[in-house]
Amino acid sequence: MLLTRRTPWPSSIPVEPRRPPDGGPDDVVVTFVGHATFLIQVAGINLLTDPVYAERASPVSFAGPRRVRAPGVRFDDLPAISLVLLSHNHYDHCDLGILRALDRRFQPRLVAPVGNGRLLRSAGIRQVEEIDWWETASAAPLPITLTPAQHFSARSMFDRNRALWGGFLIEAGGHRIFFAGDTGYGPHFRKIAARLSPVDLALLPIGAYEPRRFMKDIHMNPAEAVQAHLDLAARQSIGMHFGTFQLTPEGIEEPVRELAKSLRERGVPAERFRTVEVGESVWLGRE
Repeated sequence: MLLTRRTPWPSSIPVEPRRPPDGGPDDVVVTFVGHATFLIQVAGINLLTDPVYAERASPVSFAGPRRVRAPGVRFDDLPAISLVLLSHNHYDHCDLGILRALDRRFQPRLVAPVGNGRLLRSAGIRQVEEIDWWETASAAPLPITLTPAQHFSARSMFDRNRALWGGFLIEAGGHRIFFAGDTGYGPHFRKIAARLSPVDLALLPIGAYEPRRFMKDIHMNPAEAVQAHLDLAARQSIGMHFGTFQLTPEGIEEPVRELAKSLRERGVPAERFRTVEVGESVWLGRE
């Protein structure tokens, strides 16, 4: 990684934060906050995936990948959050500061893969449920199933793979939303489709993938994300995990360009797998 030439990113990209929409009782609304953070609103229940509001994806405030796009929804504009889903403990997915702030303000239930509870409780998070791959949370306000992913975990040099990682299948208002978390491409996507289909919306990572010799096992590139979309037989997919923190050498626009190219090459209509702006909302079930 250190020897690979990095394409420079801009120091910042202007973002005009938006207020989340007020959905009706039958609406399912998915709002892209940024990176891997989504706000999902359904039937009066509001949940967040991997909430990260930190300025750096790092254990320290003075070094590490710096945020170039602000969150698309301000913390103060969030609706009452009743559920948080945490895919794994990496700093660009597990922001203990915002998790503490959410706990103080809303006291949400937090669902995470096994092994993450100790870290979360040590940070003062009160309601934590740990589940294993294929298990369904017992106390969440919506049916939530942890799914496999091809990745790893670590907060330091001394705790690698001592906590599990994964994605989530969320059953919301008659729709099934798959949040992949962080993952390389592998046979787990076909297994998820076989056990948990249909998938109405897949939230799939498309960034932080170079150099391939180093990143292939843990992060998909856009072509692999398209294959994952096909493996899942997802009705539609939205790309995530790009354009916020420069974690790897590729340019800031490259994931979106490569996604469009891969969709053309595979004959997948662009509206079936797209990216949205931070702060932008998508209504499921609406034409």
